[in-house]
Amino acid sequence: MNVNSPAAFFVGNIPVFGNLILSPMDGLSERPFRSLVRKSGSAMSYTEFINAMDVLAGIPRIQKKIAYYEFERPVVFQIFDDDPDRILNAARQLIPFQPDILDINMGCSAHHVAGRGAGAGLLPQPHKVASIIQNLVRNLPIPITAKIRLGWDDHNRNYLEIARIVEDCGAQLIAVHGRTKAQGYSGRADWDAIAEIKTLLHIPVIANGDVQSVANIQRIQTHTRCDGVMIGRAALFNPWIFSYRDRQQVSQKEVKLWIDTHLNEMIEFHGIDQGLILFRKYLKRLLSPYQLNEETILPLLTETDLDKFKHNLDLLFNSSLIFKP
Repeated sequence: MNVNSPAAFFVGNIPVFGNLILSPMDGLSERPFRSLVRKSGSAMSYTEFINAMDVLAGIPRIQKKIAYYEFERPVVFQIFDDDPDRILNAARQLIPFQPDILDINMGCSAHHVAGRGAGAGLLPQPHKVASIIQNLVRNLPIPITAKIRLGWDDHNRNYLEIARIVEDCGAQLIAVHGRTKAQGYSGRADWDAIAEIKTLLHIPVIANGDVQSVANIQRIQTHTRCDGVMIGRAALFNPWIFSYRDRQQVSQKEVKLWIDTHLNEMIEFHGIDQGLILFRKYLKRLLSPYQLNEETILPLLTETDLDKFKHNLDLLFNSSLIFKP
């Protein structure tokens, strides 16, 4: 973050110094990965989504979901539920942990979330969206934002109505994934729809969907005139995209350094055994551009001894099996 440069945009009165942002991803955008990406150029830190019912029940895992480093600010806690009062009560319990912004998840398409009317399940319920945003804006001291999809399915694309409600009820930013709930992550993201929302609203609009390269960043910005670009799945195999570098521009040495640093963060955060196990999902994606065969990568993804894992990783990177992607 270069605070000597002009802010790219503001969320309420909070300046954001950059226009590339790591998308919140359940089980992935936890502090170890998210903080490294923040150092790489992501301009804000969104937590994984937080279940309001878990907050109210005092479920211990919430502490890890809301953990962040001070340098990550502005920090956004993303919350989900289908009940306006539950969301407000949970949000009040989260405020003492000093998030800069609270975001409402209206984009998750997973059945266990959308199927109970939360996440993207809120999109067919505009009155409930209005109630949630109004409740939070009236009762909380920090900016409220929202992340949405285009609608439930192709027959119910009510994104303009939802976007207008989000702004009219006092939210300070909207992030838009250019797909419907029914699409999940299939098909193409509709950048035209994001551009429509940007034309309609006065608050910042963040574009999300099908951004895989630096060229994609430039194209989606030109196409939508958005204030920022949110990148999710592509960041898992190329976290350097936030510093405007495609994966083929990243050296083998840099990849190895990232892996070592991320692994250390995971172990510090989760402990040795759990940290190593959970690190595998990141490692598999980081190594995917090298197109390694299963015989080569399987021992790494199944090793449970940390010293052996590090030894095997060193052997891999010192071998001829790794080549520039």
